Amino acid sequence: MHLTGPAQRLTVYVGDSDHYRHHSLVTEIVHRAQAAGLAGCSVFRGSEGFGASRQLHTSHLLSLSEDLPVAIVIVDAAERIQAFLPVLDELVTEGLVIVDDVTVHRYVGREPTG
Repeated sequence: MHLTGPAQRLTVYVGDSDHYRHHSLVTEIVHRAQAAGLAGCSVFRGSEGFGASRQLHTSHLLSLSEDLPVAIVIVDAAERIQAFLPVLDELVTEGLVIVDDVTVHRYVGREPTG
């Protein structure tokens, strides 16, 4: 895939323990993004944070949390990001979904194997 120039970055903030139909919401979003043919998807796990509930989630030793913050980031052409948003409307019942306009300077990968 060749992607340079104007694009959009989709970031989804959820909790690590969030589920969709009895399995990980994070995994479901990643698999759906892959099935939709999006350019790529990365998951970043946070060590501390809070959201709308204002409840602090932390990985500090004295207060281990099982619901640490997770950011799922996808960058692709605007029309592909916009087409994926209804999927997130179905999946994300608690969390934050944001879309930013970005410019892709360089996107280099290898050919898929198998």
